[in-house]
Amino acid sequence: MSRIALAGLLFALCCGTPARAAPALELVTLQYPPYQYQENGEVKGFAADLVREAFRRLNLAVHISVYPWGRSIAMVTDGRADAIFTLYRTPEREALLDYSNETLAQQEVSLFVRKDSPISSGGRLDALSAYRFGVVRAVSYGVVFDQAVKSGQIKVGEVAASGEQNMDMLLAQRFDILVSNRLGARDILRRRHEEALVRELSPPLEAIPSYMAFARKRSLAGLRQRFDAALAAMKRDGSYARLSAAP
Repeated sequence: MSRIALAGLLFALCCGTPARAAPALELVTLQYPPYQYQENGEVKGFAADLVREAFRRLNLAVHISVYPWGRSIAMVTDGRADAIFTLYRTPEREALLDYSNETLAQQEVSLFVRKDSPISSGGRLDALSAYRFGVVRAVSYGVVFDQAVKSGQIKVGEVAASGEQNMDMLLAQRFDILVSNRLGARDILRRRHEEALVRELSPPLEAIPSYMAFARKRSLAGLRQRFDAALAAMKRDGSYARLSAAP
């Protein structure tokens, strides 16, 4: 062995090879403006900003992908993704996923109708049993609405692939009442300049916290605890309020 080769071998044995950076965590979500949405290949929105900041404080890189909601849930359930946001708690989901204790975003669910609709109040779902509702596939709308559907108290007339498609079907009179996160529906109407065509029923159905949830199949309980600690610190130091301020 030459002196140069021997020197190289000794250097490698003494110093080792440089450590490789840990791969980015794979996070999944849905197109859900203004919380999170993909635009020109970039995932934007205040919930995405909150998530990035929490993991930045943990010195962990993340890669966020936007998919149809059912696909995102399946990916984190079977372990192809590390975590998902912004997710409501349901007993079915809690059996499969490890939810953060800290709330990522507080949401309100409301009902929306066409401007010329005779429907005047959304306070009681049992008073709306004669109408057809439009929903997005695989989306939970909270205990109040989900239980009303399961019990047969109200009828789902159409199932859309996205919030935008759901709004299209409301305006096309495919159903009578659209159920949605209120900020999400308002954002769709604002971007499409259709605020005058739709009105929100009062009061909102329910205020619901949403969370980050981690894949149980990847045994990430320790990471979930660290994420909780980072998000709690953001709430204490004011950065959570700054990043989540309504647009």
